Amino acid sequence: MFFHEAFDLIVIGGGHAGCEAALASAKMGLRTALVTINLDTIGQMSCNPAVGGIAKGHVVRELDCLGGVMPKVIDQTGIQFRMLNSSRGPAVQAPRAQADRALYRGEMRRRLEQQPNLFLKQAEVVDFVIRGDRVIGVEVIDGRRVGAGAVVVTTGTFLNGLIHVGERKFSAGRSGEGASILLAQAFQRIGFPMGRLKTGTPPRIDGRTVDFAKFEIQHGDVRPTLFSYSSRQVMQPQLPCYIGYTSPKLHDIIRRNIGRSAMYSGQIQGIGPRYCPSIEDKIVKFADKERHQIFLEPEGIGTHEIYVNGLSTSMPIDVQLEMLRSIPGLERVDMIRPGYAIEYDFMQPTHLSASLETRKVENLFHAGQINGTTGYEEAAGQGAVAGINAALKVRGEEPFILDRSEAYIGIMVDDLVTKGVDEPYRLFTSRAEFRLLLRIDNADKRLIEKGLQLGLISKERWEACRDKYRRIEAATEFLRRTLLGENSPYRLSLGAAAGQDVAAGVSLEQLLKRPEFKIDQLAGLLRDSGHELSDEERQAAEIQVKYEGYIRQQTQDVQKMQAMQQRRISGDFDYARVPGLSREVVEKLSHLRPATLGMASRVSGITPAAISILNVHLELERRRRAAAS
Repeated sequence: MFFHEAFDLIVIGGGHAGCEAALASAKMGLRTALVTINLDTIGQMSCNPAVGGIAKGHVVRELDCLGGVMPKVIDQTGIQFRMLNSSRGPAVQAPRAQADRALYRGEMRRRLEQQPNLFLKQAEVVDFVIRGDRVIGVEVIDGRRVGAGAVVVTTGTFLNGLIHVGERKFSAGRSGEGASILLAQAFQRIGFPMGRLKTGTPPRIDGRTVDFAKFEIQHGDVRPTLFSYSSRQVMQPQLPCYIGYTSPKLHDIIRRNIGRSAMYSGQIQGIGPRYCPSIEDKIVKFADKERHQIFLEPEGIGTHEIYVNGLSTSMPIDVQLEMLRSIPGLERVDMIRPGYAIEYDFMQPTHLSASLETRKVENLFHAGQINGTTGYEEAAGQGAVAGINAALKVRGEEPFILDRSEAYIGIMVDDLVTKGVDEPYRLFTSRAEFRLLLRIDNADKRLIEKGLQLGLISKERWEACRDKYRRIEAATEFLRRTLLGENSPYRLSLGAAAGQDVAAGVSLEQLLKRPEFKIDQLAGLLRDSGHELSDEERQAAEIQVKYEGYIRQQTQDVQKMQAMQQRRISGDFDYARVPGLSREVVEKLSHLRPATLGMASRVSGITPAAISILNVHLELERRRRAAAS
């Protein structure tokens, strides 16, 4: 078949998933094309100009260890950094940063353009070129055919995208950009299991028309937590955000006009995200609440535009302006852009393998909102997995699969391919069985060697990580074996700082295990003993000491679970031959084809009894094969 051009791998879409997929493939040495409708919107933050959050910040840290670009770009363009849940335990603490939207987009494109093996192409993909059951290229709207060893689809909200503002609706991928209608039709012809989801965005306002004195100011952290382990300092001026509240007048406006909301008029059919409700949903479903919190978040350094977080809406424009001006401090506000809701097509992710390759079409991978997820970070994590695995598939190598005990990215992918989605999927720390092992401080310890093996991380960076943990281990060993003597000046000073006596003979490790002691109190002692650590290293050492028992127990639990759950199931396994499995279980497992017993156990509707029967059958088969050989 004739192709006008050919690449090892093609990535469709220039959003957060597409950027990570394309960069991973190019870093692994494949000649990669990123094809998108508009090159000027690569890395666009279509909704909130922020990265990170609970579990999401964990994903960005993990991406950094797999050669991802999002961590470096947000560190370069962040205008406010905050650690969420800082008063809680380390398992649920996570960084978040406001970005300068324009700088983020520009920095992302700059990094893509500088990456060897990566070629940016502005075109609309409208169809796939398929031979048998394998994709071999794509067709763009002007009729050209481009060949590829594999294709990664990261179309975001563009597949049959439909924007709603009150009673009005129009086809668009997002405001100001066209939808991908022809590509959606191509998916329908192939026969993928498609559904419809919805998301939304709030209005943007002119900061010059805001009375900030009526809002509570919110500054970033004095000591910012960055996302990339290689970042050393904040690069942009830091700006505050502002906290405000809705008013009873705003609630009355919404109730009076609820029939004009696209969400409540019956106009929208797609399912929206439960954890990011529109303001209409908040007023209707939480009618007892007298007010709801909103955040005014700056869009960047060189603009007066402000994102009104917490006010996502599909109301008509006139109602939106009336709503805004009912909020204390926004009485004279000017609205720059209205909020809107958008519906779009997605593919049920249970049709994917754990590598994010489709089962129906070989060498075709999906990542991002096309798989039913919501959020930049979830998209970026999937993009990295899909890009890595597409590259490995082209090279004829085994897929890269992260276990649930290794990374939040692994949890997300496993959830998607085994359980599917019935609403936009969002990551939370509560989805992790062993979240104390999946902290933001140890993502490099968990994953950087994998990044090195894949060719995504330099040897120098891996060595720097290795040296870091040698320093931490040496420091914790020093704390373990150092006892405070009767006349030790440190014993007296530490006791004074804690407001209590410190008994002689107590080790520094035992002291640090107490809730009232912090490792910063030992910084001078560590430095004097030749164990000076950075702020980040001291934090990691403190967590290791304080939570040693819990970490040891969770590690043992992981080992026990993996002994059973990592048992492989061949792709052609005949579930109908297993006595005792119900017809429903046989049908589900035959359709989903879980790669391991653990994945099978997480399929919706599969009982523990069915897993036990399957485990016994697999063990008997293993013994028969061993005896035969």
